[in-house]
Amino acid sequence: MAKKVAVIGAGVSGLVSLKCCVDEGLEPTCFERTEDIGGLWRFKENVEEGRASIYQSVITNTSKEMSCFSDFPMPEDFPNFLHHSKLLEYFRIFARKFDLLKYIQFQTTVLSVKKHPDFSSSGQWEVVTECNSKKQSAVFDAVMVCSGHHILPHMPLGSFPGIERFKGQYFHSHQYKHPEGLEGKRILVIGLGNSASDIAVELSKKAAQVFVSTRHGSWVMGRISEGGYPWDMVFHTRFRSMLRNVLPQMIRKWMMEQQMNQWFNHENYGLEPQNKYLMKEPVLNDDLPSRILYGAIKVKPTVKELTETSAIFEDGTVEEKIDVIVFATGYTFSFPFLEDALVKVEDKMVSLYKYMFPPHLEKSTLACIGLIQPLGSIFPTVELQARWATRVFKGLCTLPSERTMMADIIQRNEKRIDLFGKSQSQTLQTNYIDYLDELAAEIGAKPDILSLLLKDPRLAVKLYFGPCNSYQYRLTGPGPWQGAKSAILTQKQRILKPLKTRAVKASRDFPVSFLLKILGLLAIVVAFVFSLSGSNLSA
Repeated sequence: MAKKVAVIGAGVSGLVSLKCCVDEGLEPTCFERTEDIGGLWRFKENVEEGRASIYQSVITNTSKEMSCFSDFPMPEDFPNFLHHSKLLEYFRIFARKFDLLKYIQFQTTVLSVKKHPDFSSSGQWEVVTECNSKKQSAVFDAVMVCSGHHILPHMPLGSFPGIERFKGQYFHSHQYKHPEGLEGKRILVIGLGNSASDIAVELSKKAAQVFVSTRHGSWVMGRISEGGYPWDMVFHTRFRSMLRNVLPQMIRKWMMEQQMNQWFNHENYGLEPQNKYLMKEPVLNDDLPSRILYGAIKVKPTVKELTETSAIFEDGTVEEKIDVIVFATGYTFSFPFLEDALVKVEDKMVSLYKYMFPPHLEKSTLACIGLIQPLGSIFPTVELQARWATRVFKGLCTLPSERTMMADIIQRNEKRIDLFGKSQSQTLQTNYIDYLDELAAEIGAKPDILSLLLKDPRLAVKLYFGPCNSYQYRLTGPGPWQGAKSAILTQKQRILKPLKTRAVKASRDFPVSFLLKILGLLAIVVAFVFSLSGSNLSA
């Protein structure tokens, strides 16, 4: 008899979890508190309590080829970076293709998830839900928590002395939808994450003046990278990931600084990070530097104090006649339907094995999907999480002992702090390719590059030097996709398809960038050989 799995939430994590359950022969039931799928990516004009909220102009920060599910490429005519409405369209196509809607109970709120009395032997859970004021209880063999972590706004008003005297309007970015009603205002945006930057840029086109207050600063990148390709297609390759892992820390950090300052000098724009050597997630914004350049946005340090109409900053400067303050200060984690001990967030550390499994359960039958912030697309990440979790539920994969899992959690947290810092916004941060490979290795889906080099050298080169996208994890292991190789080899044409709206005669010039890459690769090989010979001589 198939095991019954409760999936909580029908956003991106919930949808892909449903598919993975079906792929593994499990029997899922998804509980979605709203009337439709999409979660965070389904825009609504009004903010709803207990639901993630986005603004009208949101565009994805990761490109379509790096964001699609591993056996379902996005349509080739889709733009490379998607408006939220276009991404929601992809999710709808995905749900129809794999017939997922029949597993979802809409307008059903999960009230509680508790261990069944015989949990120590059965691993089962009692899930209580409510729909149309009617409560129901059902027993499930496993639970996948897919409710997201952009629901409860973090608004640290206690850190802003004088906020109670401020006579203007203030609200969290969670409330922001569009600039209408804020025209001609002098606006202060607190924070410098992606939402803060997007909102500041958009408001600066209608406001009298926008100020951005940042405590630590941030690197800022554009979506367009080398040769006009999407940034993540260039940044997230196994070769570059290898260099970041093996190069000495000082060299790696110097290279990162040089790369980030190629577009513009962050120090000159007041954006340079306080600790510029941390691998914090950069802000992705194509317009922020230009808005600063002609004065529509002014970057300020931390707010020291607020008066009735002014903001006083740590450097002693004062900005008068502030009309509106937008707190783009992130979110806190909340799972009101779970017992407090199940998912602990203490001292800015999440006590979950590989950001998924509570380590202290007698049976590994509960997993959090999507409670993570990778330095890359979230969509392939949650898909691999769901593929692993469903195989754990089936008993095809096993977790280590509680002691081993706790040691891993502590070690992973120490590494996270070393790489990304102690900021609350970095609590869920993790490296991208390393984490994907880690999950893929658990289910036997990690590609063997050396073996492929002998069997299919062209494909092996693409895997190692090309973009590390989700198709790579369908070449082998459970649920292989016959179209994976073709998708990897043809991804360039899907990138270029939406751009080719005007016929241009192709250039036959030899690409200098390709020559530089070859020379760079030769230089690395020569340096490696010399380092080996030097170590042999010293021995």
